[in-house]
This record gives sequence, structure tokens and C-alpha cells, in this order.
Amino acid sequence: MSYFNRLKDKWGVTSNRQFWIIFIVFGLTGSSSVKVARPFLDYIGLTPSAFESLPLGDAIYWFLRIVAIFPIYQVLLLGFGALFFQFTFFWEFEKKIFRRMGLKRFFPEP
Repeated sequence: MSYFNRLKDKWGVTSNRQFWIIFIVFGLTGSSSVKVARPFLDYIGLTPSAFESLPLGDAIYWFLRIVAIFPIYQVLLLGFGALFFQFTFFWEFEKKIFRRMGLKRFFPEP
């Protein structure tokens, strides 16, 4: 069994078309979250120059940038999922992520 077929089974995907749409949504979301996050981060003052004077300023900046992009990514994933008629798949995917992060009481198992 190929890797793609195992992934389709794991995700409960029924067709190749749905499988490729899911990959397209992941790609669009990743690219868009970085593009959308930049103006937001600039607006809240999270720029590399704000961390120049700190020891390990670059590392702190990148850590905070990743933390700030995470919620933007989650919202965009659901938005693109809805645009491509895959909202249910991505909502279940999101809930699984949040359960693994320790937020099980907000997203209980079905």
C-alpha cells in the first residue's frame, strides 16, 4: 500500500480529488499565513529591529513570530477549507490538533 493510500485511509478521505484538494488547502494556508501575518506583526510592533539590542534577539523574534502566526494559520485553514468545501475535514483536523496540545476539555472526543 502506498504512502498516499495509507494517508487517505488515516484521514478518511474517499477520493483522490478530495485528497488533492486537501493538499492544495494546506499549501495555500501555509503561504497565506506568512503573507497575512507580516502586516499584523508590523502593526503590533513585532519586527526584527525591536529585538536587535537583546541577547539572542533573533531567536526571540523568530520564536514570537511563529507563536503569533499559529492562530492566523488555524483561522485561514478553516477559511480555505470552507472555500474548497472541505470545512468538516479541517474542523475535525483542528480539533485533533488542539486535543493533542492539551485542550481536550474544550474539544472533547466524539
